[in-house]
Amino acid sequence: MWDERYDTHEYVYGTEPNDFLASVADRIPAGRVLSIGEGEGRNAVFLASLGYEVTAVDASAVGLRKVERLAWERGLPVTTVHADLADFAIEPDAWDGIVSIFCHLPRALRLDVHRRVSQGLAPGGVFVVEAYTPRQLEFGTGGPKDPEMLVRLADLREDLPGLSFELAREVDRPVAEGRFHDGMSAVVQVVARRPR
Repeated sequence: MWDERYDTHEYVYGTEPNDFLASVADRIPAGRVLSIGEGEGRNAVFLASLGYEVTAVDASAVGLRKVERLAWERGLPVTTVHADLADFAIEPDAWDGIVSIFCHLPRALRLDVHRRVSQGLAPGGVFVVEAYTPRQLEFGTGGPKDPEMLVRLADLREDLPGLSFELAREVDRPVAEGRFHDGMSAVVQVVARRPR
């Protein structure tokens, strides 16, 4: 499905970074950042422009080619990894930041990935998340139609018990990210840090 969605010259979610990520990126310590479910590259390339050493992981080879193209056009280094998150090994204690922006996962996989994220952060490392909440079904302006793929703040607190939540909220906000994320949206936003 994702290969088919990305198989166009257009960047279907745009080339500018997610607004929330851009507003909190300075909380991520300098160093290595892993972006999971990166898609077409807008967030990875933005983080690379700030000087982070970025690795972008996605299950779509088509999306990753667009990551590489956008990085090349902007003269920025981004490492791409083609992998399903069910099988991708997140190196323990290795990442200064991990980013998950609208990375839609079924509950069991989300729990597993978030467990690996918690272990993958270096001490002091930061996990940045923006995801759609179940209320997004009322807006219909993007995201999955399956409620199991939608996330509440309470879910993230359960998923990430070892992290300290520095910012944690559910909000309604306008999202303008290409043609598939467009309009008022119900989201959860989290910045969570692994204690030193």
